[in-house]
Amino acid sequence: MILNKFLSKIDYKSYEDLYKNFKITIPNDFNFAYDVVDEYAKTEPKREALVWCDDNDESHIYTFKDLSLASQRTANFLVEQGIQKGDRVMLILRRRYEFWFFLLALHRIGAIAIPATNMLAAEDLEYRFNAAEIKMVVTYDDPALQKEVDKAKSKCESVEKLVTVGQTARQNWISFYDDYELFPSTFERPVGDAATHNDDIMIVYFTSGTSSNPKMVAHTYTYPLGHIVTAKYWQHVVDGGRHLTVAETGWAKALWGKIYGQWIAGSAVFTYDMTTFIPGKLLEKMAEYKVTTFCAPPTVYRYILQHGLSKYDLSSLQYCTTAGEALNLDIYNRFYEQTGIRMQEGYGQTELTLTTGNFGFSEPHPGSIGKPSPGYQMEIINAEGKPCEAEEVGELIIKIDQGKPFGMFGGYYRNAERTEKVFEGGVYHTGDTAYRDKDGFFWFVGRTDDLIKSSGYRISPFEVEEVLHKHPAVLEVAVTGVEDKSRGQAVKATVVLQKGYEASKELAKEIQLFAKNIAASYKSPRIIDFVTELPKTISGKIRRATIRDKDTAENVTAPDEANAENAASETSEEK
Repeated sequence: MILNKFLSKIDYKSYEDLYKNFKITIPNDFNFAYDVVDEYAKTEPKREALVWCDDNDESHIYTFKDLSLASQRTANFLVEQGIQKGDRVMLILRRRYEFWFFLLALHRIGAIAIPATNMLAAEDLEYRFNAAEIKMVVTYDDPALQKEVDKAKSKCESVEKLVTVGQTARQNWISFYDDYELFPSTFERPVGDAATHNDDIMIVYFTSGTSSNPKMVAHTYTYPLGHIVTAKYWQHVVDGGRHLTVAETGWAKALWGKIYGQWIAGSAVFTYDMTTFIPGKLLEKMAEYKVTTFCAPPTVYRYILQHGLSKYDLSSLQYCTTAGEALNLDIYNRFYEQTGIRMQEGYGQTELTLTTGNFGFSEPHPGSIGKPSPGYQMEIINAEGKPCEAEEVGELIIKIDQGKPFGMFGGYYRNAERTEKVFEGGVYHTGDTAYRDKDGFFWFVGRTDDLIKSSGYRISPFEVEEVLHKHPAVLEVAVTGVEDKSRGQAVKATVVLQKGYEASKELAKEIQLFAKNIAASYKSPRIIDFVTELPKTISGKIRRATIRDKDTAENVTAPDEANAENAASETSEEK
């Protein structure tokens, strides 16, 4: 078992045992492609690695031998195109199986992989191309996406090659499959100056901020080992099973659930390359391919519960986890009632691995992000930088005086100023707020930018959303703050309605009164905006910053007290 190469102890009796005694053996010059994938290809060549399907009835099962050979052939293709150690290559491949070919091939060469989402427009791509000095861009065969890439390339001197994994290449694009079969399927591990080392940069993800250009989070070659905890002890992947994390490869959550930790722990990765998220189709695939472990943001769970689980055979499903947004208690209870599975919540960032989690040694605390992962020294501090008392909300920080947690990033690529700021005071500032209960469990409140400060109160968006979700008309809701001349900020709720309900001022007032009756009055939204959908990432995480930016651009403010009765808005189509 590959896991034995890195851990001297695999089984733990309690959370305390895991936290205190978990240790990783770090090989010299570790490279995931050679030391995990090729090792499996030698010792267990027929072991499943990637089980893949899409919406067009195409499906493949790749063994570790298959992926070893494919990635070696792809590495030869890349070298032929001039890619060398340290070059930056952007991968915009959605959930295409070629993502695994290229990612592993880049690891072999020592080039830096930069995954990106297909949602990016030319302006977004231009910034990223120039910021990272991208040398090659690889995309799937989508004319609209490739048109945006072409526009961006015209303003970027560094981009030399454009590659499509489709059969037909646009003008000035290279078709990956034209000569793919002609390249040898052996690629010797580089030595000397070309060899990779543990502290070399392996992958960079762009992560967006709310008030500045995206940052480049750089992870080194030891990063995959940091996700052993993610997969083995939080997701509880099954040796020989099939794990599904919904995330698209343009988001860092894909590395949490679609390759590193799962393969080290012995599980295959199941990937459904959906073009659009349709709950029923996702459930069909989970049943058909007998998924054993599953991870998705709460929004995905909400939609599959609304669709209904009873028609699908999910008997293979053993363990489920969630992250990305605070878990609503109603989702947890309904999922448990219908499956018998107690969902386990966790927390982390693009910059980190799993940082806190419910690890399954005891019943989970629904809504809590759990306790710190092994190696993470956590603290919650107030505005003065002092530790918070139990139940007191403050900023979540990570102490690094005894060394950085394993798998944590070293800094922002090509940005010493931002790196210095985030490590100010000798700690890592997550930018997230939380509190710790008397039992030591952490509870996520929101981004520091998400907190609403109204009349001296610090209001968590999640607390208000938790209340509003109890109203039968509310399917989804995002709570944000808007300017209020008398209070500083006021609470605004952007609501998607359940089927059978229509937006109206009367319904908005009903929801406001409902909130006032079951929670503190200052938490009741003064503005309710009915919309048909909320802005989200592909992985389903609600983008509150997008709502705030739109409100700022439109100069949305809380109504005067005299006009408070008009605070409820109509649907966006009726405005």
